[in-house]
Amino acid sequence: MATHRLNSMEVKKMNRNAIYRYLYHREATSIQEIAQALNLSLPTVTQNIKELQERGLIVETGLFQSTGGRKAKSMACNSVAGYAIGLDVTRNHVGIVIIDLSGTIIKHVRNHFPFANTEVYFKSVGKLVDDCVEESRIDSSKILGVGIALPAILSEDRQTVNYATVIDFKGGSIRRFAEFIRYPCILSNDANAAGFTELWGEKDIHNVVYLSLNNSVGGSIIVNNQIYTGQNHRGGEFGHMTIMPEGRTCYCGQKGCVDAYCSAKILSDSTQGSISEFFRLLREGHEPQTAIWQEYIGYLVLTVNNLRMLYDCDVILGGYAGAYMEEYIDTLQGLAAQKNTFERDGTYLRVCKYKLEATAVGAALELVTEFIDSI
Repeated sequence: MATHRLNSMEVKKMNRNAIYRYLYHREATSIQEIAQALNLSLPTVTQNIKELQERGLIVETGLFQSTGGRKAKSMACNSVAGYAIGLDVTRNHVGIVIIDLSGTIIKHVRNHFPFANTEVYFKSVGKLVDDCVEESRIDSSKILGVGIALPAILSEDRQTVNYATVIDFKGGSIRRFAEFIRYPCILSNDANAAGFTELWGEKDIHNVVYLSLNNSVGGSIIVNNQIYTGQNHRGGEFGHMTIMPEGRTCYCGQKGCVDAYCSAKILSDSTQGSISEFFRLLREGHEPQTAIWQEYIGYLVLTVNNLRMLYDCDVILGGYAGAYMEEYIDTLQGLAAQKNTFERDGTYLRVCKYKLEATAVGAALELVTEFIDSI
């Protein structure tokens, strides 16, 4: 079997990418440390560092303490060398974030903006993006692109929408957004984007199931830090697992789906749509919130146990409801342990670390990842 022999340009790019990645995951380091860690010669590292500096991707941050000779320069990635925009498009809102290359949120806004498959809507979304960039006062030439997360199942090339009931966009194309957004655009599934955010920067966790408890329930399966999309790009559609045969009717038309029992709307419908108000009243022991919560977590824990049995990895609760569950995690872990056939430890169940616009951030991080891969 013939093997491809790398040419000098390919080797050079591999070395440059390895050096950048090494710096990316550290606050600051020296050329000598990079050479030693990556088993590269000092001249090779020095030349690549020079090129990365010329491109504005890394900067000198000072000098390390002397160990007897000349002080080594401290090098770090320039996190403001580029930015990415993420959109979270829902039935009633558009959330927008701008992040830098480190994933830090520079700006975020959330607008009540009901979805409509019309030119007026897409033109207005384009204006929202332009306004957000202008208000952030960043150099628009540094924007990598716009990641657009939708509550929808996408085609394999992620250019079109194969299935959508939460928003009226079945058969819709990325071109509808790109026509009025001046930056390169990519589409993402909303739950996959949020799940991607949760594993960003994690060094010790590589496999996880993310359960998105928004006004519709979704999810994401991440194996070896890669999103598992499934044969038909429907992997992680946990909202449509049946937990109560012939139970409540789901918006999809089937009966007994997880979505009909665990969506955030089950909670917020008792407080005129405000999830924060639901948890405030629950904290104070009000009814009917307490009774609703007790019933809700029963179905939630049943779902979580099924996911644990299926995937045997950590389960993260996210979305609108998951973001408020930190103070109840001990109770939820205890109930999960009671359901489990094999273990009496429910600490595999966790609450999302990103409470703010996780879906939009994840859509933007995909562009950052593509950028890092290209260096």
